[in-house]
Amino acid sequence: MRLQTKITLLFVVISTIGLVLLNASIIYFVSEFSFEDFFKRLEARVNLTAETNIYPDKESVAYKEVRARYLEKLANEREYVIKLDTTRLPSYKKVVDLPDQFYQNILKGSKTRYTDQNHFYAGKLFNTHGEKYIVIVSATDPYGFKELEQLKRVLLIIFVISIILTYIAGKIFSYYTVQPVRGIIKRVKNITANNLHMRLDDVEGQDEIAELVLTFNNMLTRLETAFETQNNFVSNASHELRTPLTIISGETQLLLKGNKVTEEGRESVKTILAEAEKLGHILASLLGLAQTGFDGKKQNWTRIRVDELVMGVADSVKKIDRNSIIDLDFSALPANENLLYTEGNINLLQLAISNIVRNACKYSNNRPVYIQITAQDGRIIIKVTDKGIGIPEQEQQHIFEPFFRASNTTDFEGHGIGLPLTLNIIRLHKGTIGIRSEEQVGTEIQILLPVAD
Repeated sequence: MRLQTKITLLFVVISTIGLVLLNASIIYFVSEFSFEDFFKRLEARVNLTAETNIYPDKESVAYKEVRARYLEKLANEREYVIKLDTTRLPSYKKVVDLPDQFYQNILKGSKTRYTDQNHFYAGKLFNTHGEKYIVIVSATDPYGFKELEQLKRVLLIIFVISIILTYIAGKIFSYYTVQPVRGIIKRVKNITANNLHMRLDDVEGQDEIAELVLTFNNMLTRLETAFETQNNFVSNASHELRTPLTIISGETQLLLKGNKVTEEGRESVKTILAEAEKLGHILASLLGLAQTGFDGKKQNWTRIRVDELVMGVADSVKKIDRNSIIDLDFSALPANENLLYTEGNINLLQLAISNIVRNACKYSNNRPVYIQITAQDGRIIIKVTDKGIGIPEQEQQHIFEPFFRASNTTDFEGHGIGLPLTLNIIRLHKGTIGIRSEEQVGTEIQILLPVAD
């Protein structure tokens, strides 16, 4: 999920929670105010009921007349007057089916309220001439409930509209919030191994964006220094180290052609020549490994037909080791020839595949090696299978480490550089390598390369 989307969703969630709390508060306080107002009207009627029924006199008649003429009648209004009989328990008779606690609270002398859905009850205790009365008035409040329902509908509509507006506002807010980061990403994508001298534009201020730009620029400075150091080393090493090795090889060959050394010395000179040639191969592999490890340029990249490349590799390996047996399986080639093309450096890819095929032939003691080419899901798959000594399971994770050699390869020559070099080349071409091996059974290596656009 993109950062802009996360910010938008977080903005909407926080706003939604705030709107829910606000609407719930509005409904709560409005309903409380409405119920409180209705109960006060009921309690006023309780007092009027007591005046007109418990205290019958001229004032009571006046109260009754005023009530009938000027006071509105509540919906489903009912009046109940209960005379208490202290000679029995309970001293009251239930004329309305209400909880006992309601009556007990009235007897304690406090104003009592009770609601049952839309039915409201108010009661009070009155004393007159040594006698006690419970007066209860009940009514319904359909208008109040209707107003609350309308309020809920209005708040729901406002809530939905607010969520939509909040989402739009969140999109705008997140867009402008992430805009500096988006600009940094765009500029960083333009910086490659070819232009490490480029830097991000400085941002004014002391915020996190300015700190991020400063951190990126410092990192690019360190990377540029490291790349230049490695590049200089590779360039100098290729010249400075090869020259003395060439001289050593040439001088030892001259010694072998003449009679300047004894037979015992000749064996030592041959050893020196062999080790010098071995050192030359190691040096060439190390330089190739270093170059493919840091150079991200696409120099001399062309469209390469993989089946033709594999046939060329097979011919080259057979010329180097005439005892090798390589069987090419093209039965699974795709019908569409365009799926056999990839983009890359043909020399590097030839070197990578050649390393794997030569290893397969070497470690299988020249038993048949099978190469199959298929294409699937936009990838070209090259399978190299042998029936050789295999790789111990616990050591398979280390085979792509420089100078690592499996414990069962002591009888075979090698330097442990071929596979790491191959892995770097394949990665440089946006591909991957997979391996499956079993000791004394064989090894299968799969190279996956992207199909060219």
